Amino acid sequence: MTKKLVSIIVPAYNEEDNVEYCYGELKKITDTLSDSYNFEFIFTDNASTDRTFDLLEKLAEKDERIRIFSFSRNFGYQKSIHTGYNKAEGDCAIEYDCDLQDPPELLPEFLKHWKEGNQIVYGIRKTRREGKFITFLRKVFYRFINKISEHTLPEDAGDFMLIDKVIINEIKKRQDQHPYLRGMIFSFGFNQKGVPYDRNERKHGKTKFSLKKMLGLAVDGIISQSIVPLRIASYTGIIVALITVFLSGFYIVERLFFGLDWPAGWTTTVVLLLFSISLNALFLGIIGEYLLRIYNQVRNKSVTIIKKEIDRNLENK
Repeated sequence: MTKKLVSIIVPAYNEEDNVEYCYGELKKITDTLSDSYNFEFIFTDNASTDRTFDLLEKLAEKDERIRIFSFSRNFGYQKSIHTGYNKAEGDCAIEYDCDLQDPPELLPEFLKHWKEGNQIVYGIRKTRREGKFITFLRKVFYRFINKISEHTLPEDAGDFMLIDKVIINEIKKRQDQHPYLRGMIFSFGFNQKGVPYDRNERKHGKTKFSLKKMLGLAVDGIISQSIVPLRIASYTGIIVALITVFLSGFYIVERLFFGLDWPAGWTTTVVLLLFSISLNALFLGIIGEYLLRIYNQVRNKSVTIIKKEIDRNLENK
């Protein structure tokens, strides 16, 4: 039987201290599986300013299975992975971060569960070696987004996962300008299997994922996975409108039947002001509902721009 092709996607940005070691560790694992599977290594270089691309280029000279796509600028972590999935030609794809915080030893187990019929096999981070505050924020976020999401999202699951070709094909249909891939993937459904593991410390260098970038990813996740914020705007508008009607009626009754002596025009001004505020709140919520749907339809621009690529597959076609 023809061996299945497995695409291993490795996003990288200024990882000159890690890329060679990462490739070496992945090669050790994949060599033990070479009797059952073929492999390709897809490195997406997010416009690194160090020697990352040069080191990858040297690796590609030794291993024709390595495919490299370097971007014209830094498009961000999620778009880097998205491009990797778009370039993948395998029967399944595994995302693996270049910092080696996720144990490559899990790859055989991921493939085992895939072979058993699971289209999505994902890692569940039981523990993480990082600051307690950041860990706390992550746990709160994962649980919060799961509560408000339209779909069930596994808690404490990141982008380290295996996805079947059927999932890859669905991703290729989407040109999302603010992708939240783990949410997108889990929203497709299919059979899913979680694999718990302990996350390691970064092997070399410093993380490129600042708190600001984490917050940006959190916002993308919330907006892409839920319309709850827009619902809140709509419900707030309705509540404000009801309060306005009540207060308007109260002021009018007080003026007409109890003869309270307010300054001339005061009642009219208050009623009109409250009414306009309620209309603004109500209609902003409604407009937001429509904008959400329009936004989802028109997001069809290029996710990334590839400046340089090394791809033996393209040369052989």
